[in-house]
This record gives sequence, structure tokens and C-alpha cells, in this order.
Amino acid sequence: MIVLAEKQIQELFQILDDSSLFLQEKLDLSYIDSLIESLDIIQNVNDIEGIEGLSAQDFENFTSKMKSFDLQNLSAEDARKTIQMAMLKAIKQDNLQANYQITPDTIAGLFSYLISGLSKKDEEISLLDPAVGSGNLLASVVNYLREAGKVVVATGLENDDALADLASLNFELQRSEVNLYHEDTIQDVVAGNVDYVISDLPVGYYPIDDNVVQFKTKAQKGHSYLHHLLIEFGMEHVNPGGFGLFLIPSNIFKDKESKALLEWVKESVYLQGILNLPAELFQNKAAAKSILVLQKPGKGAKQVSQVMLGEFPSFKDPAAMKRFLTEIDDWELKNLNN
Repeated sequence: MIVLAEKQIQELFQILDDSSLFLQEKLDLSYIDSLIESLDIIQNVNDIEGIEGLSAQDFENFTSKMKSFDLQNLSAEDARKTIQMAMLKAIKQDNLQANYQITPDTIAGLFSYLISGLSKKDEEISLLDPAVGSGNLLASVVNYLREAGKVVVATGLENDDALADLASLNFELQRSEVNLYHEDTIQDVVAGNVDYVISDLPVGYYPIDDNVVQFKTKAQKGHSYLHHLLIEFGMEHVNPGGFGLFLIPSNIFKDKESKALLEWVKESVYLQGILNLPAELFQNKAAAKSILVLQKPGKGAKQVSQVMLGEFPSFKDPAAMKRFLTEIDDWELKNLNN
């Protein structure tokens, strides 16, 4: 079955790649825009009679392989992995900015494991990703939890046009029911409260100062850090006793803009853990990332006496990783009210 799945992934990726390169040349589009068109067309290929700018013969050649591929036999995870490969190609082909980078499977797997451990007593859980991007992190966690038998209600927010389109097409291809909203998260977004917020935070400045007046994590002067604002937004939308898991720069509490964030953390949430990712994943120390674990007060939640601190071992050492995950399980059992 694994060999068959890999074959399907490679075959579908090749179709999407060939189609995207074809549209890129014929219609003078970027690769990522061509990929969006290809993903839309392959899912509606029998209902589309032509594409503006393509001859009938070009359209027939373009869609012939799409029509022969059976999407109904494609699992959600295989669909996700295919789009992940296509996004990696788009990032390289178009030299896309950092915020288009997708969350690697290794890191998404850690989020899935942590959420699974925190929610082990829950049959139904709700998730929110306030910066969903192309959807890879949210899809990974949703698929993992649903495979474990949980009922998952998931929501994603995304401001970027291309990423919002990709996320929508991503979940459509997976036949995965997820609520997606193309909105600026920092503005007055109508988003319900959830049990868990997860996000691979886009790092940088938020450009519209008037929109952040109500945020406690805003900068005193100049533009505010978007990743600080998203942490605050996320935790404002967590149910009492719920959790937020955020992929953050490891130096987030050490830079000059961290004072307001630290004060907000002390006043508003419980900082329950910071887990550093293996140094081998990053080109230099300044680029290092960590997983921040916050908990919303209420429903019996309390600040743990022993904050979960540590660094994941190398992904190349499965035995060490297994031991570390067992230590996390033990910590959760001793310290958290699940």
C-alpha cells in the first residue's frame, strides 16, 4: 500500500507540475498562479470546456492526463503530500518570500503528537490556525487526529490571496471539511472560540498601526510584530483551559520588542512549555525555532510549577526522539489537567 501511495503521489505531482509549467509558458503566469489554476482545473476537469488563451487542441492536451487520474482513490494524506511537493517547487521556481514557506512534515508531526497528547480524553475537538498559509500544518494535524478517531472541527484564516486559494484547493483535494476564511486576522475577524490554536507564525511587522490599537502586544512606537499579535489573537480565541501551540523564533523573548509580549503572557495566559527544535534544522542560531505552549486560564487550568523546557533530539536519532516524547507524555500526565 505504501508503494502504491508513493506512486500516486508522484504521478499526481507530475501532472500538476507539467500542467503548471505549461500554463506558465502559455499564459505568462507565475508558477504558483499556474499551480492554483491546475489544482482548480483537475478537480473540475469534466465541467470545464476550455481556458481563455488556450486553443482547443492545447486544452485537450493539457487536460488529457488530468482526466485519466482517479482522484477518488487518493487519500487525504496523499493529497496533502502532493500539494506539499508542488508548493516546494513553487517556492523554488518563483523565489517566493519567507512567509510562503510551508511547515515541514517533521515539525507538523510534532504539533500533531503534542495536540494528540493534550486532547487524549476528548472525542471531539476544535482547532484554529490564524495564519493557515497553504494549509499544510492544519491539514497534517487534522488528518492525524481524524485518523486517531477524533471528530475535528477546524478553521483557518489567511490574508494572502494566493495562499488562501491554495489552502482552499488543498482541503478540497483532500475532501477534508475545514472552515476557511480569506481575511486579515488582525482586523475584527468573526472567529469562534476553539479548544486549540496552532500556527507556524509568519514573522515580521504588521503594516497598519490603526488596526492594532486594541492589542496589548502592540509596539509602543512604530509597527508591531505580526507574530506577537497573532499569539494574542489566537489565545483570545481559545476556550478556558484550552491551549495554543505556536512555532516561534527561539529568541522571541529576548529581542527589543519582547517587553509587551512578556507582560501580556504574565497577565493573560499560562506559559506551560517551550520546546526548542533540533539545531540541525536551521542554517544558524538566529534562525532557530521553538514550539511555544500556552494555556488559557479557567476550567481548572493553573500555571505548572515545572515549565516544560527542552530541545528535541535529532530527527536522525529515532531512539532519542522516542525517549524525549515519552518524557513529554510523563510531564503532561503529572502537570496538566487533561
